[in-house]
Amino acid sequence: MPSTMPDILLQALNLACERDERMLFKGLNLTVKAGEIWHIKGPNGAGKTSLLRQIAGLLPIFQGNVSFPLDQSILYIGHKSAIKDQLSANENLAWLTALGVPSDENQRYRALEKVGLRGYEETMAAQLSAGQRRRVALARLHLNAAPLWLLDEPLTAMDKQGIADEQAWFADHLKQGGAIVLTSHQDLDIPGVQILDLHAAMETASC
Repeated sequence: MPSTMPDILLQALNLACERDERMLFKGLNLTVKAGEIWHIKGPNGAGKTSLLRQIAGLLPIFQGNVSFPLDQSILYIGHKSAIKDQLSANENLAWLTALGVPSDENQRYRALEKVGLRGYEETMAAQLSAGQRRRVALARLHLNAAPLWLLDEPLTAMDKQGIADEQAWFADHLKQGGAIVLTSHQDLDIPGVQILDLHAAMETASC
């Protein structure tokens, strides 16, 4: 009889991170399954961004192991939008996707429309608001079929409508069998959000 258990997309075991001779966290275990969204919390300096970067392979792992049991691709979007003022929204999106999943102009226009930037495709980024620039970066969510999203402060600079839009995108991704691990200083209005509190995890590991 086939298993009905959700697929495991990410497994982190006994993970530790040390920065500037200070242990940010240790003994951290995290298993992320299809259809799950994990909200990483903790005060500034707790290691939220470092954890995401370790999972994404962008920061060396001090101790422990990170694995992707299904050997699937991931999509990482950092808290800095990496938008260049001298490029248009369309050109920025082409640049952001070039090293991952290259896109054509029609695909980018559709993605920009989905994030509420229809009519701004060829507007220079220098003329966009902070929220619109963030939407350009997040348009990658609609161009990459990676099941696992790693998002560092995706709600930053977004207004009330932008936050609602994002959470709708998140919910759709989960319904399609994807999973999300994100950091945010804001609470999420999505059913079933699971919390990983790095401050609490550090205190438990120290006991």
